[in-house]
Amino acid sequence: MSLKQATRWHTLRRWSCAMALSATAVTAHAAAEVGQPAPPFELAAADGTMMGLQQWRGQVVYLDFWASWCGPCRQSFPWMGELHRRYGPQGLAVVAVNLDARAADAQAFLKAVPAPFQILYDASGKTPRSYAIKAMPTSLLIGRDGRVQLVHAGFRPSDTAALEAAITQALKERAP
Repeated sequence: MSLKQATRWHTLRRWSCAMALSATAVTAHAAAEVGQPAPPFELAAADGTMMGLQQWRGQVVYLDFWASWCGPCRQSFPWMGELHRRYGPQGLAVVAVNLDARAADAQAFLKAVPAPFQILYDASGKTPRSYAIKAMPTSLLIGRDGRVQLVHAGFRPSDTAALEAAITQALKERAP
């Protein structure tokens, strides 16, 4: 096993252990249940600017949790970029939260798979715990009212039509 593979394995193992240890507490909060308000967060962008979910209030948010070692994440990024380009003017915000322990791993991923949408960083794993994330990637569709409309674990190209249909429906709805 190379040093790079060992580092990724260690990161995955550390993240998995943290998720397992916190699963009971997170489940008790029913954090990412459809129909419930999305848990607030505040995370740093690459330039250090702190950004939170409240900044996109009134917009439809496609919130994606990802890591550099995640193969399906690599597949999902071009599709999310297309969502951003096509639906951004209609009020869709694509926000991807990176969970890598090392920022350099995320930067290498983004160099290979550029993202025209907002990237935030959570090396501590606090945000995925508050959302009860159990798989990578996991995406949530958050309506204009701040409530979770859809939770989707994993990514397969065959899922994109149904996801896009949910997004277009959410964009038709107006905030209360």
